[in-house]
Amino acid sequence: MYKTVVGLEIHCELNTKTKMFSPSKNEYTIHPNRNISVIDLAFPGILPLPNKEAIKKTLKLALALNCQTPDEVLFDRKNYYYADLPKGYQITQMTKPFGRNGYLLVDVDGVEKKFTIHQIHLEEDSASLDHFDNYSLIDYNRAGKSLVEIVTDPVFSNEKEVILFLESLRNIIKYTNVSNASSDKGELRVDVNISMMKDTDTELGTRAEIKNINSFNSVKETILYEIERQKEILMNGGKVKQETRRWDDTNKVTVSMREKVEAIDYKYYVEPNIPSVRITEEFIKEIKESIPVLPYEREKKYICLGVPVKDAKTLSKQKDISDFYEKVLDLGTNPKEASNWMTTRLLGYLNQNNLEISEIYLKPEMLYDLVNLIETGKISSQQGKEVFTLILEEKKTPLEIIKEKGMEQISDPSEIRKIVNEVIDDNPTQLETYKSGKTNILGFFVGQILKKSGGKANPSLVNQILNEEINKR
Repeated sequence: MYKTVVGLEIHCELNTKTKMFSPSKNEYTIHPNRNISVIDLAFPGILPLPNKEAIKKTLKLALALNCQTPDEVLFDRKNYYYADLPKGYQITQMTKPFGRNGYLLVDVDGVEKKFTIHQIHLEEDSASLDHFDNYSLIDYNRAGKSLVEIVTDPVFSNEKEVILFLESLRNIIKYTNVSNASSDKGELRVDVNISMMKDTDTELGTRAEIKNINSFNSVKETILYEIERQKEILMNGGKVKQETRRWDDTNKVTVSMREKVEAIDYKYYVEPNIPSVRITEEFIKEIKESIPVLPYEREKKYICLGVPVKDAKTLSKQKDISDFYEKVLDLGTNPKEASNWMTTRLLGYLNQNNLEISEIYLKPEMLYDLVNLIETGKISSQQGKEVFTLILEEKKTPLEIIKEKGMEQISDPSEIRKIVNEVIDDNPTQLETYKSGKTNILGFFVGQILKKSGGKANPSLVNQILNEEINKR
């Protein structure tokens, strides 16, 4: 009867060395009021100086999200008073945001969906407030940080689409290195706008805005709760209020903060203290060339190479993992075999030991050698697993390990045939059992052959030659 409509506003702190308009350090710290300057605190007579790197990073993200970019750098003033805003206004973008009319393609249950982005703009972050029973404290460390806001259209119909979109967006943010996007440090915050409408309605229902959600799991819980809250109101003949709410993570409910009777007039106007600067085609071209192949394109490439969908998603999620896999492929490694080793053994080892791929001894060339040794029959798959572990533990190459351990597989048919015949000759009773029709005893012979060869005989050749020789008797 009712369908859900969701729009998002994602706030992402850029990983620049300094803040947006001041030389203060842009770094996370638990110590309040450490990274501040007279500009952040809005002392009289101060003037802002835009951070060029922040501008480049915002344009880079806008281009990665298929947005139209403006012809000039232009900032606006957003006028409102709040305790966490030192100047009494915020320098932001409204007239010419750095990105408009973009989109992100996301795989939702095997269906490619296009979620549109209304705009992307760059602004300065506010300070943060800590509220207590009868007073509040202000921490200005966050004041003036470079903050990108990504505003989607109201295009999501359920929590699953929202989470998949957010995960894809975060991967792109990290791939392009515009932000570390760490939710626990407040570097990625989400506002969720939710409304309900009947299937026959042509206009969106009254929306509630839930502010500053810090984790994707909380976003999911917020949407599910708010859908039921609004449905219950509508089903009982009531009207949903247009209001701002917050997510209470302890009680798992949304709580009203303030009602919005009408849109706030922020009295925007062009920031007079920052002259506009023309954006050249060369500048945009330089930024475009710095954008790597993004996760979704890599995922589709891996699937085309025969990698299972689940593994392709896993391999393309993190850039360092994907870059490693790309190098393995460039060496000519079998894509599916390389994928199996990475998604099962390698990623399991990294997760278990809480390591980054750059911190381990294994390199793409070593994984190529390992897969090649198995495919050419020089070692067995079981030996390969042992070699893989020894590479990581002993910090030696596959070839060094095989030589030291004497692990090279016997794949010479004449040598294996000799061992096969010796084992058959040594076990006449078992041979008679086989001749009587109990062919399951072949497993006994295989075990004895492998034992006699010290585990080095190629298992597939053993089975083939054993069948040939035992049926001659």
